Amino acid sequence: MLETMNASILIVSGLVALSIFSSLLSFRIGAPLLLVFLCVGLVAGEDGLGGLAFDDVDAAYLIGNVALAVILFDSGFHTSVKAFRAAAWPAMALASLGVFVTTAVVAVPVHALLDFGWLESLLMGAIASSTDAAAVFFLLRVGGIHVRDRVRATLEVESGSNDPMAIFLTLTLVALLADGGKVSGLHVLTEFVAEFGVGAVIGMFGGGLIVLALNKMGFERGLQPLAAISLALVVFGTAGALHGSGFLAVYIAGLIAGNAGINAPETMRRFQDGLTWLAQIVMFLTLGLLATPSEFSDFALEAVAVSAVLIFIARPLAVWLCLLPFGFNRNETAFVAWVGLRGSVSVLLSIVPMVAGLAHGRDYFILAFLVVLVSLGLQGWTIGAVARFLGQIVPKRIGPVERMELEIPGARHELVAYRIVADSLVARGHRLPRWAEPSLVVRDDKSYSAHAAGHLKPGDTAYLFARPERVPYLDRLFASAAPAAEADRQFFGDFALAPETHMKELAISYGLPVPVEDFALTLAQWVVRELGHEPGIGDRVGLGEVELIVRSMDWDDVISEIGLAVEPTIFDKPKLPLFQSRSELRAMIKRWMKKGAA
Repeated sequence: MLETMNASILIVSGLVALSIFSSLLSFRIGAPLLLVFLCVGLVAGEDGLGGLAFDDVDAAYLIGNVALAVILFDSGFHTSVKAFRAAAWPAMALASLGVFVTTAVVAVPVHALLDFGWLESLLMGAIASSTDAAAVFFLLRVGGIHVRDRVRATLEVESGSNDPMAIFLTLTLVALLADGGKVSGLHVLTEFVAEFGVGAVIGMFGGGLIVLALNKMGFERGLQPLAAISLALVVFGTAGALHGSGFLAVYIAGLIAGNAGINAPETMRRFQDGLTWLAQIVMFLTLGLLATPSEFSDFALEAVAVSAVLIFIARPLAVWLCLLPFGFNRNETAFVAWVGLRGSVSVLLSIVPMVAGLAHGRDYFILAFLVVLVSLGLQGWTIGAVARFLGQIVPKRIGPVERMELEIPGARHELVAYRIVADSLVARGHRLPRWAEPSLVVRDDKSYSAHAAGHLKPGDTAYLFARPERVPYLDRLFASAAPAAEADRQFFGDFALAPETHMKELAISYGLPVPVEDFALTLAQWVVRELGHEPGIGDRVGLGEVELIVRSMDWDDVISEIGLAVEPTIFDKPKLPLFQSRSELRAMIKRWMKKGAA
């Protein structure tokens, strides 16, 4: 008994350690890290080098649910209200209508290629319909890909909120198949309302409870993050027990807790980062161990065909239809369509038919596993290249070298560090504001007080205390005054304009075609109106032969700098003959009508 326990501990800890160390290789060769975790499980499994036999689907389903709840709570915790507000409607469209469209389209090749009825094919479509929050969040946040604010927010909110719909569809179709299709439409509608209504209410109540507990109970610093995650799992379990969506509830709870100004937020974030990594590793390892590669050959061709339809037809069609009303351009829509990675959620849902004892139960799992391998391999490996091709990567603006939130009760200050560049305003003698006196200066690997260091010199690193909303002002003082690099200049324009400039001044100075009725508008007001949505860094609007580009935003989400590109840039030039925007479709219809009238 003792030897078995020790062997189990050795095996589990060894696999986790191997997954962690394999991340070093993953970063070097550019492989999607979650794919690496999945492959470690395969290699350690029954048909791999490890030879570990694991076929407990109930245990795998339990582990996957708990891990996914942890990941979704962290996803909500790291999603700002600003991002959620900017992307709520398009993301909700993708998380609802998008899931239905994907389910219906994927069902067609499944029905045509496999011995599945239409109901069974729809079940496979529902299993594959959800994008994976872990994969999307990792690639967009940890993978170093900095895309436009609205696009990134849409992808993150969608990936965190579409799981409940996919789970609801999967469970409903499993119930229909188990009962021979006898479930009534009224019952399905009642379950739908209960799932999402109860889940949302429990999530909001639970999020408020977590904030109250963390701020009022006075937990010891090390216990606070444990209290938060345990309460999050209580929210998850309570919503499920009341026939609501636990995944929706835990995501909403995380969203509320992460934006409510809790005590010691940096301690919380660091703990959750580590716990979320552990949850991802354990979940992907478990799912990898559950798979048997020797079974893959029977479904390999069908899985590739289904994956092709999912990646190149179902997801793009669903994204285009859902984003059409919200003013996304062609390249933005194409990028959102490509970042539809499938991952642990699809594999986890494919276990449900096995747990329910359905016919073809194992087939769902094998097919879903192969689809996930193709998706993570193809889409995950190419996401950076596709983002650059479609002009979605925003050049990184010069900012703090380090930025640390201070966990001092009643104080909202950060410690920020800047490396002094030779042609910055500070290096040329510009005085720092009184509220931003350096507390420490590092010069030639030695530290000095601000008084002892004297005038800041190129190569110094200055540490300052500042309120978060004032950091953008410091960015401008410490930034290089040299002309921007070519890529930066192309993206943000040839020179900057003050957002309070009136459109009349712009029309007179540059001879731009500004309507007389717009003369009284400021540049920022005109850009926001033309965008038709909340502005984000990198958003651009054409005006005659030039482009106006949002260069930076203040702490209160107000445009603080607008770039002017003398010639329209290449970034929003359509790269694909698909995904026409709303305005392009309107123009096409008008042309067709004119041709018909002629």
